[in-house]
Amino acid sequence: MASYKIDRITEDMHRELTAVLREIKDPLVTECLLSVVRVEVTNDLSYCTVYVSTMEGMARTKAALPGLKSASGYIRRELGRRLQLRHVPELIFKPTDSIEYGAHISRLLHDLEREKPASEEQEAD
Repeated sequence: MASYKIDRITEDMHRELTAVLREIKDPLVTECLLSVVRVEVTNDLSYCTVYVSTMEGMARTKAALPGLKSASGYIRRELGRRLQLRHVPELIFKPTDSIEYGAHISRLLHDLEREKPASEEQEAD
């Protein structure tokens, strides 16, 4: 299958997965701010690895995985209906801490920015 077609399907899956996750009523999923970070689809469209993350950290993301796995049938059905795929890939959910890591880097940069004017004042004296 052509690379551009896989890329297009991957982008479509990412967009629709984000929308479908908002509709899930499982308390394990709805109680956290779950976000789809990355989607990888195999060339034969048999598997789709979905990397999810939360702002609350890796432990909270891992706690939401059983809810996602139990809702995977519903998610696959919705993806098939919305994307009109002949074969909807099997979903594999994996936790990642990329959102928490990004927030940590942002905090570090913000702290450096705040310290920078203080060090410039000392150099001026």
